[in-house]
Amino acid sequence: MTTFEALVLGIVQGVTEFLPISSTAHLRIVPALAGWGDAGAAFTAVLQLGTLAAVVGYFLPDLLRMVRASIAWLADRSRPPEPAARQFGYIILGTLPVGVVGLVFKHAIEGSLRSLWVISAALIVVAVALAWVERTARHSRDFDDIRLRDAMIIGCAQALAVVPGVSRSGITLVAALAIGLRRDAAARFSFLLGVPAIAAAGIFELKPLLKSNDVGGAALAVGLLAAAGAGYLSIAWLLRFLRARTTMPFVIYRVALGALLLALLASGRLAP
Repeated sequence: MTTFEALVLGIVQGVTEFLPISSTAHLRIVPALAGWGDAGAAFTAVLQLGTLAAVVGYFLPDLLRMVRASIAWLADRSRPPEPAARQFGYIILGTLPVGVVGLVFKHAIEGSLRSLWVISAALIVVAVALAWVERTARHSRDFDDIRLRDAMIIGCAQALAVVPGVSRSGITLVAALAIGLRRDAAARFSFLLGVPAIAAAGIFELKPLLKSNDVGGAALAVGLLAAAGAGYLSIAWLLRFLRARTTMPFVIYRVALGALLLALLASGRLAP
């Protein structure tokens, strides 16, 4: 992989990780359309460490408050935990489903599920689900209204994102909106819920990727920096966008991209 390819893929990763359009799908689609080789599931996972830096940097005050509250509760459990400590616990417990699914289906995730046929179908199916919850959801609950049951529902939805094209942010938004969260609150919890999952996936794949010599150290560093910068800007933009607008532009984009890919695949102009 060249440094230029790593730069482009880093920007793609940073932009699409937090928008509900599937970063994994775009990291598979962009090289296919550009005539580059598939970057692979390992590089995709490691590149997420750049977006991890973005989300941690953006939400650092919230994360520090959660950690401090959790430590205070562990030191003195005679009192009920503060809301910030409960939120930290919800994030940890909500991460468990994707961890289990990721380990069980690791070989399929790295192999057959990376087919562009699968990605095309997933883009369209999740778009339909997102459109449905936009029309039917109440959009009335705030971030502080999230309870353990809500976190587990969203966490189980996040487990579906192991399928490329589903989109971690997309499917968690579907679940969060379905249980009544406001769009910006749903996006905020989705970003925070992704911190442990993104960190685990990136760290798990880092050593094998470096051993493979498929990606040089300089190219990887460029990709990670590009992902971090683009990811930070993407988070800030999406939270502002969802305070006043719906997710329908992303629905339209997903359907259009999925349909285009299906047409290219069916005509033989794109290899699956």
